[in-house]
Amino acid sequence: MGVWVNQIDSASAFTTDDAVLVLEDGQVYVGEPYGARGETRGEIVFSTAMTGYQETLTDPSYDRQIVVQTFPHIGDTGVNDEDPESSRIWVAGYVVRDPSPTVSNWRADGTLDDALVADGIVGISHIDTRKLVRHLRDAGVMRAGIFSGDVLVGADGEPRTIESLLDDVRATPQMKGMGLYDEVSTDKAYVIEPAGEFEGHEPVATVAAIDLGIKAMTPHRMAERGCRVHVLPSTTTFEQIEELNPDGVFFSNGPGDPEQADDMVALLRRVLDAGYPFFGICFGNQLLGRALGFGTYKLKFGHRGVNQPVKDLTTGKVEVTAHNHGFAVDAPIGETVDAPYDGGRYGKVFVSHVDLNDDVVEGLQCVDIPAFSVQYHPEAAAGPHDAAYLFDRFVAMMNDANAKNAKEESTNAQA
Repeated sequence: MGVWVNQIDSASAFTTDDAVLVLEDGQVYVGEPYGARGETRGEIVFSTAMTGYQETLTDPSYDRQIVVQTFPHIGDTGVNDEDPESSRIWVAGYVVRDPSPTVSNWRADGTLDDALVADGIVGISHIDTRKLVRHLRDAGVMRAGIFSGDVLVGADGEPRTIESLLDDVRATPQMKGMGLYDEVSTDKAYVIEPAGEFEGHEPVATVAAIDLGIKAMTPHRMAERGCRVHVLPSTTTFEQIEELNPDGVFFSNGPGDPEQADDMVALLRRVLDAGYPFFGICFGNQLLGRALGFGTYKLKFGHRGVNQPVKDLTTGKVEVTAHNHGFAVDAPIGETVDAPYDGGRYGKVFVSHVDLNDDVVEGLQCVDIPAFSVQYHPEAAAGPHDAAYLFDRFVAMMNDANAKNAKEESTNAQA
């Protein structure tokens, strides 16, 4: 197990063969390098998932974040070419206690260590992650840096001091105030056709999905229900959405501060004004909240993992759900209210889902317009599938809207 030192200890507490984790409040952990050697900085957060590390690493919502795994043994099942949620590893850094020395899984194509090296992800292992996570729960997530190899030597050839490493960490931008969805979004639009029993058939519905950091399983879940999904860059205009003549619009998960997404909020308001059925998850939930006139705020340490209990207030059902968010919507729980924006322009809205650990808002449901959202990940890769029904709700909402429009057109034609 690695050691823990204070910032006032001398640089002799580590060597260039070590990896050093430095928190902005001065806590320092010395362990062994894991993955690539070098330097990385970002917001340090923790995930409580016991499995699915490959999906975690490739989730674009972890952009600019150093992820600590609370589960002690990581890497047992290696990595494969089927489970990634995007084309690369997005985490800024990786912290584990005991990386597996061997890989044992029939689907494995390689080791996690090799995958981290290939994508240049700097990590640290063999530190007391339980102590670290307890500290982050008490103090809140913060900026941090991982340093290993040659970066631990200064320009003068002498080992760097902890104070100099700490200066680097404190110079790192904070997550609050950062707009990141453009850097993780797709460059080009692409289409996911109906899959499973719907493969080869005409789509049940066409969805325009704005990629703000989308996970691959999300459009796949819609395709499994017969949808044709146009995955679109974050730079997509409303006019380009209109050209697709979609039956519904979807906003994905993604990284960064929702208060730095005014352009996305403006786009979403045009979607709502046009009457398109809307579904948003995670970042998309925060954007719906802002579009409706609610505020957002940063959580102390966020929700990250695949074991969060959430109650669907519309059914009373409790679900075990997958989460990855550090921001939340500030809306009243237990009452239906007028959406604050523009004097109630979007009618009534209520909180539809709530986290049972801390009463954080986990979903919004509009009453007078076809729009809803959840803060967690109903595609659940990896994780439980308790919330998969939300994709069925979206399809039903699009079908209902189409039926209503067809009836109105028929009535107008007869008149």
